[in-house]
Amino acid sequence: MTFFGIEGYEPRWLSGRGAITAAHGARLAALAGRRLSHAWLAWDLDDDSWFADCPVLLDFSGEQVELCHWKFDELSITWNTIRPAATPTWTDGGEPPFRLAWRDDARAGPAGLRGRDLASVELLAWAGADLAHGMVAPRFVFAGGDSVAVSNGLDENALEFGAPDPAYRAHPL
Repeated sequence: MTFFGIEGYEPRWLSGRGAITAAHGARLAALAGRRLSHAWLAWDLDDDSWFADCPVLLDFSGEQVELCHWKFDELSITWNTIRPAATPTWTDGGEPPFRLAWRDDARAGPAGLRGRDLASVELLAWAGADLAHGMVAPRFVFAGGDSVAVSNGLDENALEFGAPDPAYRAHPL
């Protein structure tokens, strides 16, 4: 089976902090102390841009967490299922396939965190009065305080660096 043209990737969509914590909280928390080896993003080779529909892959010393947002509040977290050496071949409604490749050097923010030790993980829950209310964004905080959150960018992934927006409620794991 393929999803987003990624062989073997089968997202498991969850909504709400309780469901995400129950399914993945302990394993996310156990990443603390590990070093970020790679931060893989799917890259559109024709547009030379991040293809934010595909999962974000964060490899912490051999434990790869794969994060993908869908719709307004659904999040899939999978573990060690995507091989970044493989090429995604996603088509959109009969169009020719997107020319995609996994890159871990494509954007300065994630690339700048490589080699850093993870201090903690928290789940940010959006408390804004809009359609995204209740959306959960995993936030990875590194030694020294730098961080990246993988959030919902309206039916695709977004990366947020630094202190979270005041509309988030932080829940440490």
